[in-house]
Amino acid sequence: MQLIASLTSPYARKIRVLLLEKGLPFAMIADNPHEPDSAVSKVNPLGKVPALLADDGRCWFDSPVIAEYLETLSASPYFLPSDRLGAVEVKQIEALADGVLDAGVLVLLEGRRPAAQQSEAWCARHWGKVEAGLAALEARVAGREWFVGGNITLADIAVGCMWGWLDFRFPKAGVKQKYPALATWGDKILARPSFVQTHPPA
Repeated sequence: MQLIASLTSPYARKIRVLLLEKGLPFAMIADNPHEPDSAVSKVNPLGKVPALLADDGRCWFDSPVIAEYLETLSASPYFLPSDRLGAVEVKQIEALADGVLDAGVLVLLEGRRPAAQQSEAWCARHWGKVEAGLAALEARVAGREWFVGGNITLADIAVGCMWGWLDFRFPKAGVKQKYPALATWGDKILARPSFVQTHPPA
């Protein structure tokens, strides 16, 4: 398999972590999707990372779809529960983590525009989504080892990648102080070898 991914993308990190946790061999193709001649634009019509080129020649995108595809392979451990309702619960938390990322990315990109073109109202609106998502995840994880059930699932991997990205991109936002249960939980999951190996470059 080949994974087209940016080294700083939290969505791509989710898939890299899954591949490492499952012990699945893959070739990493580092790509910048913002470049006009990016590799991912040739296989994903949306031009977004990650994209997975499977051994059978098919291409899968984006990260939630790739994560589900990896669960179809004969590679344990599995990160979606076998019961369908449990799997839906995991996928909802993944969607919440990805939604926090989506909002955070919008704030990040707005901050890169010329100062005169930036909108404080836009940033406040989308950062409010970040805060609301984190508050929900804080309430969920308090007193728990994992987000769903008694083992690590895709929900934990998605939230871990989101939490690591916030610390990477918004280190002064104070989220560790505001969400202490998430911070404690985050320290634990980010210490796993799969997360250490996929830490974004400075």
